[in-house]
Amino acid sequence: MTSPGLDQARVERRRREHERQAVVFGVLIAFLAVCGIFALAVYSGAISSPFNRPFNTVGVAQQETYPVPCLPAVEGQPDGALPVAYSDIKVKVLNASGEGPGGIGQTGLGGAYGNALTDRGFEVSEVTNAVENVTYSELRFGKGGIVAAYTVAAHFPDVRLVLDDRKSKDRTVDLLIGSEFEPPLDLADVSISADVPLTNAEGCVPTAEIDPQPRIGERESSDDESATPAR
Repeated sequence: MTSPGLDQARVERRRREHERQAVVFGVLIAFLAVCGIFALAVYSGAISSPFNRPFNTVGVAQQETYPVPCLPAVEGQPDGALPVAYSDIKVKVLNASGEGPGGIGQTGLGGAYGNALTDRGFEVSEVTNAVENVTYSELRFGKGGIVAAYTVAAHFPDVRLVLDDRKSKDRTVDLLIGSEFEPPLDLADVSISADVPLTNAEGCVPTAEIDPQPRIGERESSDDESATPAR
């Protein structure tokens, strides 16, 4: 036979369990109600969602983006444009990193890039500082330099291709070194071959549909770079 004392203790224990359950379920119901009200407010536009932000991809520039021109048809190359011989590509290197004194670029950065390109057989015509700074490195070129620019771009892990308004017969390529610069790839990792046609950049746009950007010039005076070909 159960004693009255044990029965009373069991009743008290059950009462406390029921009270705890009531508190837990009450908190959960209140939380769900708040979430429902918040979701309704976001859906109706009454408040802005804290998650309403664009997703960023590593390596994608936060500055203005430009359409990348598609490779042109080249006479005598029906299978697609072949890379230009390195010795036939004239590259002007502009330090646009803005990390040095007066924001004119990290000292010696342009020279280092110029020497690397020269060692690979490119003709580096000049190394100097740009009048504007960029975040991510760019290759700027005219309509006549698209194939050359694609050829140079194969030597870099991440570089922007920007069509500018230089004369259409001008086949030179300007390399602007940005503050988030990356060194050239190792030669073993450069994925182009002289006898294999180049591949269009993903999402490229026909040249006729692109409004060329103004060409970025060089500073009149340059203390950080020699403004001479790198050798």
